[in-house]
Amino acid sequence: MVANRYILFSFDVEEFDLPLEYKHPLPLDEQLEIGKLGLDAIMPILHSSSFKSTLFTTANFAIHFPEAIKLLATQHEIGSHTFYHSDFSNEHLLQSKQKLETISNTEVVGLRMPRMRKVNLNEVKKAGYTYDSSINPALLPGRYNNLHLPRTIYEEEGIQRLPASVSPNFRIPLFWLSFKNLPYFLFKQLAIQTLKKDGYLCLYFHPWEFININQYGLPGYVKKLCGQPLQDRLIRLIADLKEQGEFMTIKDYIGLQ
Repeated sequence: MVANRYILFSFDVEEFDLPLEYKHPLPLDEQLEIGKLGLDAIMPILHSSSFKSTLFTTANFAIHFPEAIKLLATQHEIGSHTFYHSDFSNEHLLQSKQKLETISNTEVVGLRMPRMRKVNLNEVKKAGYTYDSSINPALLPGRYNNLHLPRTIYEEEGIQRLPASVSPNFRIPLFWLSFKNLPYFLFKQLAIQTLKKDGYLCLYFHPWEFININQYGLPGYVKKLCGQPLQDRLIRLIADLKEQGEFMTIKDYIGLQ
């Protein structure tokens, strides 16, 4: 392990509502069930004694599965993914924070908006958060163009903003879709290059990726690699990155700044 390099893994723990974007109806009960099955699938990874991460959790998910969130909070950071994954109002910032703190019995200081939506930082600060990780500083056609935003951690309106990592050259996004679709060797090399350049690496995934989602009418690039093969790839990545730095929660990393 290389000192003073930090690996910030995070998982967006949520209702599996992605099929709705592709006109594939899915009842809320099934959305929650798929989200929980995904969380169960990666539990052996999350329970590894040398692994720490941040779980950005919707309050709705935590209300339905409080024991799982309470247990995970003993090892990992719980952050807010707002109240519902597909519905948002500014009031949900405080409401989700309070509900998650009650369920997890830990302080919630971090926010990630579903689908990396823009958020009013004054409202974020007013709700009591100290950092926001809702930025992918890359160009993703049809979603957003954030090439004008800083690539690494910065402060804005009294809030620390931690973007998801992109490569130093060309800003290749190192997010969940890249992990699925790029050759493993290339993704790993870009991740290590970014870690060496920035001193930290911020990656994010969703638990539902790690079970079979082939039946839900999703595009090929979304379901290309899922279930056990993706679990195996994640285990391999964690092992490879473990030699390059220390796994840390985002909250603890923010505390070093």
